[in-house]
Amino acid sequence: MKDVTQLGEGWNLHHDGELLPAQVPGCVHTDLLAAQRIPDPYLGLNEHDVAWVGRRAWLYSRHLDYASDHERTDLVFDGLDTAAEITLAGRALGHTRNMHRSFRFDVTGRTGELEVRLASAYDEAATVRALTGERPNVYPEPSQYLRKMACSFGWDWGPTLVTAGMWRPVRLEHWSTARIARVRPLVTVEDTTGRVELHIEVERTEQGAGRPLTARATVAGTEALLTFEGDEAVLTLEVAAPELWWPRSLGEQPLYEVALTLADAAGDPLDAWHRRIGFRTVELDRTADAQGTGFTFVVNGERIFARGVNWIPDDALPSRVTPERYRHRLTQAAEANADLVRVWGGGIYEDDAFYDACDELGLMVWQDFLFACSAYPEEQPLRGEVDAEARENVVRLMPHPSLVLWNGNNENLWGFRDWDWEPELAGNSWGEGYYLGLLPRIVAELDPTRPYTAGSPWSGSWDHHPNDPAHGTYHSWEVWNREDYAEYRANVPRFVAEFGWQAPPALATLRRALPGEELAPDSPGMLHHQKAEDGNGKLNRGVARHFALPEGDFDRWHYLTQVVQARAVAAGIEHWRAHWPVCAGTVVWQLNDCWPVSSWSAVDGDGRLKPLHHELRRVYADRLLTLQPGDGTPFLAVINQSAAAWRTTVTLRLLEADGTTVRETSLDVTAEPRSVRRVQVPADLAPAAGSANEFLVADADGLRSVSFAVPDRDFAYPHPRFDVAVEPVAGQEDKVDVVVTAQTLVRDLLLQADRLGPHVGADRGLMTLLPGERARIRVSGRTDLDAAEIRAALFCVDTP
Repeated sequence: MKDVTQLGEGWNLHHDGELLPAQVPGCVHTDLLAAQRIPDPYLGLNEHDVAWVGRRAWLYSRHLDYASDHERTDLVFDGLDTAAEITLAGRALGHTRNMHRSFRFDVTGRTGELEVRLASAYDEAATVRALTGERPNVYPEPSQYLRKMACSFGWDWGPTLVTAGMWRPVRLEHWSTARIARVRPLVTVEDTTGRVELHIEVERTEQGAGRPLTARATVAGTEALLTFEGDEAVLTLEVAAPELWWPRSLGEQPLYEVALTLADAAGDPLDAWHRRIGFRTVELDRTADAQGTGFTFVVNGERIFARGVNWIPDDALPSRVTPERYRHRLTQAAEANADLVRVWGGGIYEDDAFYDACDELGLMVWQDFLFACSAYPEEQPLRGEVDAEARENVVRLMPHPSLVLWNGNNENLWGFRDWDWEPELAGNSWGEGYYLGLLPRIVAELDPTRPYTAGSPWSGSWDHHPNDPAHGTYHSWEVWNREDYAEYRANVPRFVAEFGWQAPPALATLRRALPGEELAPDSPGMLHHQKAEDGNGKLNRGVARHFALPEGDFDRWHYLTQVVQARAVAAGIEHWRAHWPVCAGTVVWQLNDCWPVSSWSAVDGDGRLKPLHHELRRVYADRLLTLQPGDGTPFLAVINQSAAAWRTTVTLRLLEADGTTVRETSLDVTAEPRSVRRVQVPADLAPAAGSANEFLVADADGLRSVSFAVPDRDFAYPHPRFDVAVEPVAGQEDKVDVVVTAQTLVRDLLLQADRLGPHVGADRGLMTLLPGERARIRVSGRTDLDAAEIRAALFCVDTP
């Protein structure tokens, strides 16, 4: 059987004449940090102080020695970032120029000093640019000239930390006769039968050439056996009545272990391959209809409104992301009631631990190929790298049932049409041949069980504008950039693959990231940790459309920006969900952050939940109650994505600002499974146009929606008054309940739990209480709290 020796230890990084201990997986930044040669680039303005790291060449070395009785020994790099020359005992093994591929070198019988020389990514990009010519880019960085994580060069939410190193494991593989080089499992379901077709490729030693081999595979108690003499074989297994894998919103996630063993003619095992699979079908319905061209996921025959979040690399130094961190972050996505995660094209093909967690959590994965916001040359040396990278990662990821879509790129088809690329390109290649030619051919050849789309956004063909809301996928950025969030209601796209609104991270995150700084929206550290163009201007304008912009009160500004972020995203999702099945999904930009920064995330760079996360949990729940503007009077949308009918009684109340009920009625409403029921609000219950004293409340089964006729700054809010008490939680000594009892209308009450301690959390976000109502907030991480301390961490909308 093949033997494996991990090479994670024993490496040195050469730095200014000294040898620093290096860890693999890792990168130059992590090794310099561990040796205290650079400051933490996430703190203060330190990003500037470490910019030199990405502009230098680097050398890693270690002594390689081993003993093996096998016929062949391979040195395997699962990830080299990015332009590397590998030598052993002074002799070249090879050169690499792709962060997104693995590399294998025959080192049989060879020992000595192993060196990995890494060129500056800037130098490599300049070399390629000289060969291909200039191409336009949204950012003034050369990310499109090399196959490297694009956001290493900075983004509108990320730092410029241009990494280099062995960012994934390195090992020796010792083997004889033959090894398993590649396995493509095509998993299908027809009627009640599951089918697993294992396409096996082997590599042989010289001694093993032509020898008969035996492949044996098992899944769910079914076994298949095949003897072959070539380098390829296909084993087929059929499973009667397998349990189906479902997205978390629709069912359970049963997974089946597939075990494959390769043996020689004598039956002695040579190599093994193990993966978990799930049985399910996935289709993408792009049928043309009266509203345009649809974009609806269909899993196991069920049409789905996808409740999605966009995923960026969880750390700007991605080798630091552990399996435990993947699971924690993805669990946060599931706890927000998301059922789809889009892996964005400016990052990486994530570690298998990411997709394993999605398999188990029932999170569908939309996987971008790694092209984002740039024109990409299609000439060599890039074209061959793109081909090899795509083939490797399609095969690597295709066992995962959570993977439901391959997407060619992020915003490049749109960029060609709208961002003045066409005249600048003057006929040069820019990536279209990848998205409409190479990549769909690779997916069709290797993974025909999944749909492919050329890009996001993409209308399906050049017959329509790439970002036409009536056709295919749509990115909604005009609202954040220029308008009030109410404008999300101006159209009903078929599928909203990106939209979002910014807010700062939690206060405890800011205090850690900006030590000693007197926080203000425009303080030096705050501005440095705001990477979006005019980001603070857009934040302030978003607040000012609804509230008096606080001057000199950072805490109030921080709270209001959080409120507006949560309200903005909720406004979009509620509107678009209310128009199912025309709109078939929303993918919020973004779930996570890669460092502490003001951004569109629901979970900040330290892993703390913003109010947006709690709001997503509400608006992405199976059942949602929402009041929507209508023609003259609002309408009530009763949204039911569960498998059972929702029969409920909705209480509608027209109230005055002081809590007095003007009128009230009850409506018995039924929303069938996977449907939306729209009910017109009676005219006499709607607040008068422009009323500063009336508002509408809808309640049903513990769910609430409120509707005001004017912005908060124009409403006659009473000064909020409420009582606070702290109660123990029976059986949970590490938690307490904060009980808030409203004496007046209390709008968007928020407990910022991190103000009570950096490790303190709360289970609820924004809530609106009417006079006499009581809310219970469960607090974890600290129990020695008193009412006065809690009051200092409670915020709500106050009088204008």
